[in-house]
Amino acid sequence: MNIEYVARHYDLTDRVREYAEGKLKKVMKFVDEPIEIRVSLERARHHQQRHIAELHIAHRHGVLQAADEAMEMFDAINSAVDKLETQARRSRKKFLGKRRRADRAAHGDSLWPVDVLEGASLGGGSTPKIIKSSQLRIKPMSVEEAALELRESKNDFIVFRSATTDRINVLYRRKDSNFGLITPDFV
Repeated sequence: MNIEYVARHYDLTDRVREYAEGKLKKVMKFVDEPIEIRVSLERARHHQQRHIAELHIAHRHGVLQAADEAMEMFDAINSAVDKLETQARRSRKKFLGKRRRADRAAHGDSLWPVDVLEGASLGGGSTPKIIKSSQLRIKPMSVEEAALELRESKNDFIVFRSATTDRINVLYRRKDSNFGLITPDFV
């Protein structure tokens, strides 16, 4: 962790450096690959009692900045780091949420080909003849949602991704007007 320190009207000691580095380690667990870390420490010119800490972290996904002032420099650093930690948590949560939504969208719109074969071509030993070919959208849903969609559908089956197990299932309409569920077990 390479940190650049800037001190204005303030004597920067090793104790303050070590304190700032220790506090910034809390933030680093939420930040991927920090590119630049800058700590600016300042004692207000007109008010000798006021200390200002400004923190700047540039990383792969953006920039985090926080500043705070207090009567003691350690208190200013502490509260500025707390603000940075809140920003870092929010930024990481937002980034992970975007990535998960993109993964769900990629899985949710999966298209599977379905081929309908001619019945007469199956029994005579000849090669099966494809009559109709189409693409099915595989959506994540519960079994109850799939049953509702199957009731409204003109098809006799629905292929869906189980929302609880994240596995592909087939719900089909039986001849006795009930539904059957096929849950494949990939080996």
